[in-house]
Amino acid sequence: MIMFRGSHLRKLRKTAGLTMKEFGAIFSLAESTISGYENESRKPDLVTLDKFASFFNVSADYLMGRSEVPLIGEPGKYTEDELEVIEDALRRYREMKRKLIYQIKNNE
Repeated sequence: MIMFRGSHLRKLRKTAGLTMKEFGAIFSLAESTISGYENESRKPDLVTLDKFASFFNVSADYLMGRSEVPLIGEPGKYTEDELEVIEDALRRYREMKRKLIYQIKNNE
């Protein structure tokens, strides 16, 4: 059985402005099935997981809970929490890069 993070699906669905019923209809799934996925009492199969990831333009890792950052999403579609994580990672990357360049220039 695959890992699945229902809270990530819920966040994406709500950000898209879809009800469980509307979202389920897109994939020919019952509202109760979507509810089960979001509450993690049910888990989607890999084909369905891939469809969800493609629909929201996010990584499967994000839906599986192996990443807290969607990675593929379009600008403007990230939540405030996701933007904070992305910005923090970018700050750390830039600082590491700056230190590495300094070390190379100074032969350290």
